[in-house]
Amino acid sequence: MITLKQLEAFFWINQMSTFERAAAKLNTSQSTITKRIQELEAAVGVPLFDRTARTARITGKGEQLLAIAEEMLALQQQASSLSDREVLPMQTLRLGVTELTALTWLPSFVAQLRDQFPDLLIETHVDMSRELVDRLLDDRLDLVLVPDAYQDPMIEQVPLARSRNSWMGSPDLVRVTETVPIEQLVEYRILMQSNRSGTGHFVSRWLRSEGVVARHHVFSDSLIALLGMTAAGLGITYLPRDCFEPQVREGKLVEIPTTPALPDIPYVTLFRRDRPSAFIRSVADIGKACCDFSQQLQLSHYTGAP
Repeated sequence: MITLKQLEAFFWINQMSTFERAAAKLNTSQSTITKRIQELEAAVGVPLFDRTARTARITGKGEQLLAIAEEMLALQQQASSLSDREVLPMQTLRLGVTELTALTWLPSFVAQLRDQFPDLLIETHVDMSRELVDRLLDDRLDLVLVPDAYQDPMIEQVPLARSRNSWMGSPDLVRVTETVPIEQLVEYRILMQSNRSGTGHFVSRWLRSEGVVARHHVFSDSLIALLGMTAAGLGITYLPRDCFEPQVREGKLVEIPTTPALPDIPYVTLFRRDRPSAFIRSVADIGKACCDFSQQLQLSHYTGAP
């Protein structure tokens, strides 16, 4: 008879590459994990791991069973979420956000999480999108809020909102009074985020699709550094238009209208498919209601999860 405990052990051995690490992940002994796999192999009648490999490498039949195991574990989580009782939070939420989110709607989001779950400890990690997604896949974060630039079959996503972007520069550098073709931007030094940034990855891919190749560019993964360098006249960059409208109004930046215009950057909440829960989905719903890139350091304006 095949049990969920056996499938869980099988899944995590494949994820963690060794029996020892899987045992630590499941808070049990290596001998217990080994016994579960032996029982599972006896039940299916085929070896699931290549015993000649140094790490736990699954066989072809193991790959087939892995797909079934992932479905069954996901169904178990969904069944657990059907309870009509109040959604119980984790003791700690490991939350990953980008710099733009931290600068805009994170205060509102955290305030609402604390209002909904007063005993929740929130551990916030601010980093580039690529690092946040990697941490999520490594089970070092529970939920991340990033641009929709990375896909992985292990990750489920919930759409949030879009960040409306414009090209901007210093008024001492840029003297534009009308819309210009996007190709003319190569006359300036372009200040960009690298592909470790979800927005940087998104914009770089869009520029290539428009046939724009920058002759002079400088990379910085800090949004605030890009803002400072742009205001200093060291080049032009793309910035969330509404968020930095005060700097435009104060004459520190000018907007550069282009044709075509920069596309909006879609943001999403990401969490692992094998770790769905009513609590995580509730957090994602609160994030969807709070997400707003139009102003810096927003206070709570949440009106209830949809």
